Amino acid sequence: MKKTTLEKKIKISNYIMYYIYTNIDTDINMDELAQNLKINKFYMHKIFKEIFNRNIYESIKSIRLQKASNLLLTNKYSTISEVANSCGYSSQTSFIRAFKIRFAMTPKEWRKGGYKKYSSKILKQSLIATKSKAQFHTITPEIVKMPELSAYYIRHRGYNDSIKQTWQKLQTWVFSNNLTNYKEIALLHDNPAITPLDECQYVACIVNEDPDISVNDRLPNFKISGGVYAKFDLQGESGDFLKFIHWVYHEWLPQNEYETTTKPPYVIYKKNKYLSKDNTFDITLYLSISY
Repeated sequence: MKKTTLEKKIKISNYIMYYIYTNIDTDINMDELAQNLKINKFYMHKIFKEIFNRNIYESIKSIRLQKASNLLLTNKYSTISEVANSCGYSSQTSFIRAFKIRFAMTPKEWRKGGYKKYSSKILKQSLIATKSKAQFHTITPEIVKMPELSAYYIRHRGYNDSIKQTWQKLQTWVFSNNLTNYKEIALLHDNPAITPLDECQYVACIVNEDPDISVNDRLPNFKISGGVYAKFDLQGESGDFLKFIHWVYHEWLPQNEYETTTKPPYVIYKKNKYLSKDNTFDITLYLSISY
């Protein structure tokens, strides 16, 4: 496959995935999506399967259920029907059926504590996370209003050490474009506390903060949503972050009665563990919230 053809397919597939995540609360129309991309609908399905190794409908179903499982956990004042609607389900019955197949329990059972058992299995998928001794009870976030950010990105499937290779590619792109004033950001589409780690969509991003420097368009770009966020500062080493995410969703959110939105949280790196020699990090996590 020619390099230019592969790059075009990756950009199209990334746009489709971005469109799904940002329109997950709607009835996603494949004809409209193909028209937006100005390509044949059947070709659209073909290249998405080629790049992501799963079809578009499977991805939509998986993302809807992952978003719903998170909202059921964090939005205790929303009914099951409201959660279903906010994730694109028009029927509560179909939602409950799909949820039970995916998580082996009903949404009601999930809410009543079933998520804890499921989540503990996720944590055990990471040996370094289970060994972490980090404590977070002294952390108090700041509530901030963040602007929309324009970012170039590479999408990575799986929350694992191979993320380092993705960041090395981005670093090469940064050096090639002579960028000196930029932010390194990770967008976490899926909650790694309740999503199998090999299924998590991790998006490594670069925000160019120097308007006088134009960059090549080798990488796709998108907008990171602005809005109201809880801002957490954290320093640590490998394994601490996954444990921290568990604390944020299982302890901080329920205790403080905030609700989350369908906007994904993101991390701004002050020190990127995937690019550091000592495997430690210094980050700020932004979690989209409402009250």
